[in-house]
Amino acid sequence: MSSDAIQDLVHRYADGVVNYDGEQWGATWASNAEWTLAPGRELHGRDAIIEFWHKAMGGFEAVIQTCLNGTCDLDEAAGTGTGRWHIQESYKRIDGTPGILLAHYNDKYVLEDGEWKFADRKLVRHYHGAPDLSDEFLTPIVPE
Repeated sequence: MSSDAIQDLVHRYADGVVNYDGEQWGATWASNAEWTLAPGRELHGRDAIIEFWHKAMGGFEAVIQTCLNGTCDLDEAAGTGTGRWHIQESYKRIDGTPGILLAHYNDKYVLEDGEWKFADRKLVRHYHGAPDLSDEFLTPIVPE
């Protein structure tokens, strides 16, 4: 049952991005959450995360974030869990520049006020650039 709740959490997050709904998006975060966008770009606490998100979203004309495959492992008795969800984000910046982000989130979840929330999200970028995938992949697959 709770894995469905995590899937719903991930989808509400993405839906909040697409619809620029800061209230919905912000409600997916635990009060003392952490969000890492890149090494050295960490945000601490729901209020700081939401404030940053509003500023960042102001630079976009449109964003479509879709959730791809994902997994989660929950300890319902402890009210904690971990997971990984892949995303694709197509966007157009205010200046008209289009782009695409292919990434995954390494997540930690916590049960807060009877709801599963993000306790920690770490973004791992695989590609961020031109929509035609002509820029360099950041985490290429290397055969063994």
